[in-house]
Amino acid sequence: MDYKKPAEVAGAMIQAGIDKTRMSMTDMIVKGILSGAILGFGTTFALTATVQTNLPLIGAAIFPACFIIVVLLGYELVTGNFAVMSLSWFAGQVSLKQLGKNWAVVYLANLAGGLLYAGLFWASLTQFGKVDGGALGKLISNIAVAKTTGYGQYGTTGLLTVFVKGILCNWMVTLGVVMAMTSTSTLGKILAAWLPIFIFFAQGFEHAVVNMFVIPAGMFMGAPVSAGQWWWLNQIPVTLGNIVGGVIFTALTLYLMHGKRRKETVATPAANTRAEIAESAPVLQ
Repeated sequence: MDYKKPAEVAGAMIQAGIDKTRMSMTDMIVKGILSGAILGFGTTFALTATVQTNLPLIGAAIFPACFIIVVLLGYELVTGNFAVMSLSWFAGQVSLKQLGKNWAVVYLANLAGGLLYAGLFWASLTQFGKVDGGALGKLISNIAVAKTTGYGQYGTTGLLTVFVKGILCNWMVTLGVVMAMTSTSTLGKILAAWLPIFIFFAQGFEHAVVNMFVIPAGMFMGAPVSAGQWWWLNQIPVTLGNIVGGVIFTALTLYLMHGKRRKETVATPAANTRAEIAESAPVLQ
């Protein structure tokens, strides 16, 4: 059958975490840059639809296209890895050092991809600053302000708010990763992953990688936001919230529900020899 049960998904996620530790530095960086840029594409796609229709829900409905591209092509998205690598760590299959390395490298690569697309999009929309960005440029600029000084005006309460929005966001985003693994068909993965991503974007929750694009893009468009305000008022608290959402609400809950190990033979990559099968990671039940 096309559907995979949660216990099977948990086992697949643990194996995915193990596989990520075997990835070369070059692969992590390239896949991370592509993910950051593609989420930028999805954001401008959604905002363009919002401007054209004046219906933000339409933009939210089509934003998951970028996440689905990332999932289907196997790119590296740090917010998803907050859950995948954590589950593998809870299961004792990866070390804390391996987890930290993956998070750090992919985070920086996602940032590079977001900044790359922000610069390219600014150039395309404004003809390298010769014209204004129109309604779309104004919307991106306003979003950058709302995501930084918009929270900052409320002091500690604002920081706590953006932190909580980061938790809620990545709870859904990491469920998108989980849901994509519940199906073995391309169409099934698309539909399953679409649901939680639509939920997070429609409610305006805070995603660290999306903000790696949209805030600097707004700054390029003239938003009165400094780099310090970007990081202190948004990027840092959102990242921390995304970590909590992925680690606690997805990885830990999956581990607690399916955390009693049993020694079973799991599917082994084609590159492995038969002698390596016995050393494969255990599947959770």
